[in-house]
Order: sequence, then C-alpha cells, then structure tokens
Amino acid sequence: MDILEKARQYEKENHVLAEERPAFHAAPPVGWMNDPNGFSVYQDTIHLFYQYYPYGTEWGSMYWGHLKTKDMIRWEDCPAALAPDENYDKDGCFSGSAIETEAGHVLIYTGVSKDETGLHTMQGQCIAVGDGTNYKKIAENPVIRGNMLPCGFSRAHFRDPKVWKCGDTYHMAVGNSDEEGNGQIVLFSGKDVTHWQYEGVLAHNGGTLGRMWECPDFFELDGTYILICSPQDMKAAGYEFHNGHNSLYFLGSYDKEEKRFLKGAPRSLDYGLDFYAAHTTCLPDGRRILIGWMQSWDSNFIPPEQKWKGMITLPRELSVRDGALIQKPIRELEHYRQNKITYQNKTVEGETHFEGICGRLLDLTVEISSGTFDEFSIDLAKDAEHYTRFLINRKKGILEIDRTYSGMIRDVVCIRRAELPEAGRGLKLRFIMDYSSIELFINEGEKVLSTVIYTPLSARGITFGCDGSAVVQLEQYDIEL
Repeated sequence: MDILEKARQYEKENHVLAEERPAFHAAPPVGWMNDPNGFSVYQDTIHLFYQYYPYGTEWGSMYWGHLKTKDMIRWEDCPAALAPDENYDKDGCFSGSAIETEAGHVLIYTGVSKDETGLHTMQGQCIAVGDGTNYKKIAENPVIRGNMLPCGFSRAHFRDPKVWKCGDTYHMAVGNSDEEGNGQIVLFSGKDVTHWQYEGVLAHNGGTLGRMWECPDFFELDGTYILICSPQDMKAAGYEFHNGHNSLYFLGSYDKEEKRFLKGAPRSLDYGLDFYAAHTTCLPDGRRILIGWMQSWDSNFIPPEQKWKGMITLPRELSVRDGALIQKPIRELEHYRQNKITYQNKTVEGETHFEGICGRLLDLTVEISSGTFDEFSIDLAKDAEHYTRFLINRKKGILEIDRTYSGMIRDVVCIRRAELPEAGRGLKLRFIMDYSSIELFINEGEKVLSTVIYTPLSARGITFGCDGSAVVQLEQYDIEL
C-alpha cells in the first residue's frame, strides 16, 4: 500500500464522529489541520484543501486533506488528496492553491525536500492534476525551482504559490525571503500551468513587518488591488500585530509594466486570538471569499482526549469601503437560521440576562444604541465555572476578549484587545458561535475577532454586564443544520 492509500485507509478507520467536531466550520476527519489550501471551484463544487497530518494532533510531514461543499456551511470529507511520496516533496507537501483548467482540477503546491545531511532544504512549486477526488503529480515537477530566482533570494523559504488566470496568461505569486531574511512576494507568469518565467518582486517588506511572508494572495476588488500575506515573527505595534505570525492586508495599486504592487499601510485581517494563513477564492457569482486557519502557532491547546486539531474560519465575503477591507459572514449562513428572538430598546444595568438568549450554535447580534457607562460586557458559553468575555472599555476605546475561563488548562494566550471605532458612532456586534469557536464581526465587518474555545457544551448561558446603563437591541438565531 502506498503512502497516500495508507493515509486514506487510516482516515476511514479513525474518522472522528461528526458530533465531536464543529457543526459548520471545516475541520479534519482526524489528526492535525493548519493552513487552508486550494480553495477553489471545480465543476460547480467548492473545494477546500488544507495542510494535514492524519496520524496525530501535532504538526508532522504535511499531506493535503480535502473537503468539498455546495454552500460553505455543510462540508463533506473527501479522501486525502496529496502525500509526501516523491523525492521532491518527501519532507512535505506544503501550502498552495488550485485552479480549474481544461486538463482538470490543478493543484499547485510547494514540495519540500532536504539533502542527505538534513541541513539544507529546497522548496519548489509542483503540480498535481485530478478530477475532484483523485490527483496525479506530473512528471515535470517541480515546475518552478529555486534556481529560477535571482541570486540572493532564498531557495529554502520559497513557498505557498497562489495561481490565477488573467486573459490567456497564468500568474503565480509565491512567498519568499531575501538573503537578509526580509519577506517578499515574487511573481511568475506562464501561458500554461507547466511552463513559467520569473517576472520580479511583487512586494517587499522593506526590512520591517516580520521575516518570511507566507501564504500570499493578490487580487483586484471594487477597483482596488489587494495583497494578503502572513508574515512570520512580527513585532506588535499598539493593538496591532499581536499574534507573532500575523495575517495582513495592503490596499494599493498595481504597476502592470513593472509588475510591482504599490502598497499602502499594513492592516490586520483579524484581531482575535486564532487566525493565520488567509486564503481567498472568487465564486462564479463574483463574490471574493476569504477563509483562514482558526488557530495560532503559539497558542494551540486542545483537550487531551480530542482526536482532531485545527479548524477553518467561517468563510467571509469581502468588499472595500472607505479605504478598508470589509469582511462579513457568508450570506449562506442565513439559510440555516431558525428560532428568531428579538429584544428592542432593553436596558442593561449590572448583570442582566434575557429570556431565550442562550445556546452554542448561534448567530447573535447585539447593538448598543445609547447609554451612560464606562464598561459593558458580554459573556458567552457561560455556566457556573466557564465563560468567554467580550468587554467594551469606553474610556480606553478598546474591546477586549478574555477566554481565561473558557476551559483552558494550559498557559496559553487568553486576552487580546482591539481599538473600537471612533467615539460617537454606534456599535453593532455580531457573534457567530460554533461548538468550539466564536467569531465577532464589528459594525458590519469593519473588524473581526476570531477565537477558539474548548468549553463544555453544557455551558450555554449568555449574560450582559454594565457599570452604568446601556440600551441595547438584540437579535438571535439558532443555527440548525
């Protein structure tokens, strides 16, 4: 039995029951998941691949796991798509992308191999072609080798290809670093997916913003060019960039002659505790959809009995508004909303609970319309012992998330803060809750905070707290699949 078939057999024999995994967030059938890969549409079905190690809940030699869906809410497990079974990828099939072509569904990934000493690593871009279930690596791999890069560019940090087609030309953005360890994105082009030529440096970190720039994505949206990347080892700045390994976006313009992106200021994609390796696709209806790995490299606790680790965020619809990237939950979620409960112009003073506002599979919107207070809090997944708190501090102008009492029994990061919209504007908070996660969308997607929680499912309470008086509007739906 070859390596891939062995992994597929292991998946079948050790598949974790659906009720023990997230209800509507993509997660592995067993084992470890990290970066989303190959998010794409093929034959009218949405496919999602991911970095995968089936044999344990820690990072290992990378495979590609595989899921598919029609609506990005209900996910169907598929057999593992790629295994590290060739000399050029024997140390891992790292992240990449996918595209539909006349030849079939093409996966573009980074093959990783070390020399016999184990000290020198080479990374090259490779291709597998398939039918939506089975994929075959082509004989020409790697189709892009490190020696195609200019001198002084790293061959060991050259990964995560993102491919798209414009007219009759394919383009590929790849993460890289220069000889001084500065992150950059390099650009290639080709008339097909097998033959490529180097075009230049699309963007460079200028000696700041971390080291290696992983998981690049480059596209035009609402008349603006956008670059997304995930820099490693970034320093925090105020309330920005606190994850160490961060996901950023830049708005800017593209010089097509020079093949260079003229970027604006860096901005965080997510202000929560668990988000990395953002990846987008464009749906046939024109929507640009973003997902990310809902975990942090340095804060990855799970309960010891759990047989899977890692999940993907709820997909988000992107748009540009007032010079910023807006992220909203995909509209398909609304098809699964049931049991609407609303409260209008209710006052919160001290600790307050509203009848029926509770649960763990929820879409809950809290709008603070007026009030006199310094602090306002919302506790989710609450019982006598557990809760995850979202605290608004008006004096400091921040929102704080605190999952200290969510069930964590390890010394992991539990508190994160983000700046609120400027004073005088209303505040609308939309919480999407799955069994093991909370995603908060502020003011229709101006900011997003994602966090993983492993709170007992019996903790279903939701309470509100206020050190003065606040008037709120509430709208809650159960999510029923």
